Amino acid sequence: MRYYLIAGEASGDMHGAALIRSIKQFDPAAELRFHGGEKMLEAAGGGLFRDYRETAVMGITEVALKMRRILRNISLVRQDILAWKPDLLILIDYPGFNMRMARFAHRHGIRVCYYIAPKVWARAEGRVRQMRRDIDMLYVIFPFEQDYFRRHGIEARYFGNPLAEKIHAQEGPREKMVALLPGSRKAELKWMLPRFAAIERMMHLDDPASPWHGWRLVIPAAPNVTPEEILSRLPQESRIEILTGCTYDVLSRASSALINSGTASFEAALFRTPQVVSYGVNFITWIYGRLAIRVKYISLANIILDRRIFPELIQGAATPQRLLSALEFATFDEATRSGMLAGYDELRGMLTHQGEGSVTDQIAADMIQYFRK
Repeated sequence: MRYYLIAGEASGDMHGAALIRSIKQFDPAAELRFHGGEKMLEAAGGGLFRDYRETAVMGITEVALKMRRILRNISLVRQDILAWKPDLLILIDYPGFNMRMARFAHRHGIRVCYYIAPKVWARAEGRVRQMRRDIDMLYVIFPFEQDYFRRHGIEARYFGNPLAEKIHAQEGPREKMVALLPGSRKAELKWMLPRFAAIERMMHLDDPASPWHGWRLVIPAAPNVTPEEILSRLPQESRIEILTGCTYDVLSRASSALINSGTASFEAALFRTPQVVSYGVNFITWIYGRLAIRVKYISLANIILDRRIFPELIQGAATPQRLLSALEFATFDEATRSGMLAGYDELRGMLTHQGEGSVTDQIAADMIQYFRK
């Protein structure tokens, strides 16, 4: 079959690459084309149409400012899909872009499979009707999602969580290290990096009387972020280390982490790394979010467990002083750490997958069988 895949972020590129490898295993004659990144290109060996990093943005005002470029990218991808004539369009997360592609493909008689469902249970539940109309099969990565979507008349299947499977048993010996994960988008870097710099100053790393004496602060840069982009937002005297291509290694060895809300927070939970989550956007985006979001928490681990196992300091509450205080509890207070670790273990138990083969292997095999009918 001919497969066209669309991913729009670093995490989607990673999941897309794994799915491509599984598709090639179960359909050796597969023809692949995609909007994605380097990992998908490496897995496919060719077929990249556009790199997702050209249009990655977040927030209402940021999207508005770059709308012309985004709309042009949407138009180009649509044209490419029609010209290439795939048997199946596979959409990976990235709902703002991919739901438009689903509607377009449905109108043109192209079958649509969605992998990693839009989080309509958190907000934008009005999209459910569109999903029911435009998506032929949905593969979800959280167990509660299967029942949720089926109740809304959408065929959804759950084989496990690929991140939980990938990270299993990778926890390493802990060091005097704090992992700092600012995110991968420019707006996230703008929000988080000045706070990292302020926290570093308050830690007094060189003072023998400080609890942080001798500790390392490490930023494992996201794949689409260069060290130069990070350094430009840190003071010259900063001793924060910037590493590339080693996020999992850093999370497995860090004693604690300060993280921008997103996939990295979920990964830290799977690594059993005590953490503090921060999140902030411009004022307009924040007001919209307050009105739209229907869940009590912003971090996936807290949402899935339906309780706050680690702190979330959002918007105005995310001052450097409060972030550092929360980080000190997560790092040095045994009761705080024990509570987080117990929650992490409960989370892992909920995400253990069933069946033979990897999660993506099971999804690819099921997908190919379903759409070859």
